[in-house]
Amino acid sequence: MEAFVHIALLIDAIIMIVLILLQSGKSAGLSGAISGGAEQLFGKQKARGADLFLHRGTIVTGVLFFVLAFLSGYILQ
Repeated sequence: MEAFVHIALLIDAIIMIVLILLQSGKSAGLSGAISGGAEQLFGKQKARGADLFLHRGTIVTGVLFFVLAFLSGYILQ
């Protein structure tokens, strides 16, 4: 069971890294850093298509990584 959790954690981490690297940048430079936060706060930028898939995939793999990390720590005790 311990080996399965560690392998699943490793695979999940690799998938999460790939999904994060495939996402497009939300802002560029200092001006994007200032205005980009406001646009995300008020929801002016809606993700569609591949960006939406990558965003949701990142959330799912992040939650799975969190659960597997806790499970891994629990098994080792």
